[in-house]
Amino acid sequence: MAQRLTINYAKKPCYDIVFTQDFQGLGEELETLQIKERRICIITDSNVEKLYAQEVLNQLNNRCKKASIFSFPAGEANKTLDTVKTAYTFLIQEGYDRKDLLIALGGGVVGDLTGFVAATYLRGIDFVQIPTTLLAQADSSIGGKTGVDFDGFKNMVGAFYMPKLVYMNVSVLKTLEERQYFSGFAEIMKHGLIRDQIFYIWLIENMYEICDREPAVLEEMVVRSSNIKKMVVEKDPTEKGERALLNFGHTIGHALEKAKNFELYHGECVALGCVAAAFISWKHELLTMDEYYEIRDMFVPFNLPISIDSINTEEVLRLTKSDKKMEAGQIKFILLKKVGKAVVDTTVTDEDILNAIKEIYFSDEDLAE
Repeated sequence: MAQRLTINYAKKPCYDIVFTQDFQGLGEELETLQIKERRICIITDSNVEKLYAQEVLNQLNNRCKKASIFSFPAGEANKTLDTVKTAYTFLIQEGYDRKDLLIALGGGVVGDLTGFVAATYLRGIDFVQIPTTLLAQADSSIGGKTGVDFDGFKNMVGAFYMPKLVYMNVSVLKTLEERQYFSGFAEIMKHGLIRDQIFYIWLIENMYEICDREPAVLEEMVVRSSNIKKMVVEKDPTEKGERALLNFGHTIGHALEKAKNFELYHGECVALGCVAAAFISWKHELLTMDEYYEIRDMFVPFNLPISIDSINTEEVLRLTKSDKKMEAGQIKFILLKKVGKAVVDTTVTDEDILNAIKEIYFSDEDLAE
């Protein structure tokens, strides 16, 4: 039996998140969106297309007017306006109109890009999220944030645009390569750190089951994580206030992604950013030293980095200050008062940030010591 969460927008039901272990119920879920007379375009990438596109397509057979697939080369490097333009061209040539439907089948790149295409094609076309990575299931498929990178800057062009449905087949997580799986776990850990100490402790207690990807534990983990994000985005759907807490670890994390030319996965950079933000929290006397080191060290069993080499610390500071979350020249930094309690702080200085970057920087000199 599929589990379900309803996301509300302006205090009214907006869309459901369905949690299941297969794609068998997808067709019936889509039928609730009156797809019989609609064209449906599955937007996916070259990796996911080979794994799941046909299975999803089979669920559309005899249920919609027409179904087609638009696939683009996998990778963050293709999350650009050029790919969006190619998608527009495909939709125009195939005759898609505003009554039709897009399906985002893939990870965060596919979901963000498809959502942006949906928000802007003919001033808005419905879309559905089918996230296939832990990162997308835990974070990017929920809350209506869409966008693409611009000249290497993460999600610089985008829109808030809500999906009509999020369908999470948790069993697909078993096919993820290890590094990508644990990258997604960084966002799960982040949710516990910012809003739910009990969930954070549960993650640690179920460490072995999570690492072994036991189906029942995975589903409970994704449901509980999604519920945390649901509570935050419902209160602040367009990031005017509390939703900013979800950026914990992302300010320095995004800078590290760019500084490393996207060689590191997003979640790996988020983990590093969380360590840096926890360090600043300690130095601002919000956390104790013991609390900081415990938070830092708990990323290690989940195969996430807590230090980084081959970076220019001053360059990372510069990139941090170019983050789109700057307001009137001041960064809204997310810090921790304790595990499960994050706060927005506007008093973080350049020196604070630089010291935090140095804290996670592992140089050749450190190795020599």
